[in-house]
Amino acid sequence: MAEVLGRSDWIGKGVLQTTWPNMANGDFGTPLDAPWLPDKTVTVRETFGVGGSVTIKGTDRNDPAAVTLWDPLNDTRGEGNAMTFTSRDTKTLLENPGKIAPHVTAGDGTTSITVVIVSQSIS
Repeated sequence: MAEVLGRSDWIGKGVLQTTWPNMANGDFGTPLDAPWLPDKTVTVRETFGVGGSVTIKGTDRNDPAAVTLWDPLNDTRGEGNAMTFTSRDTKTLLENPGKIAPHVTAGDGTTSITVVIVSQSIS
């Protein structure tokens, strides 16, 4: 289990793209702290391997070291539709907590997942 550094780049006016590359089973990303950009779309791609799974988690706590204990977030279909991916996909995030990070919760030796969150202002 390792912490993977997320890289954030402004790709347009009010649009921030954060990427966590090459995440293996057990890895978690450094927290994205952008609650002022409430519209967030998550894309997960690359190699999931056997049983690969990544969950997007969030918190309003000031304990970024505990990403593995944060709450799973939901997609825009509502509560109970966890933002969990087992294959390449793109979903829109429902909640907007203070901190957000990916956590790879399953996979094998070939698992190498890239997570991208595009955050933008709504105005």
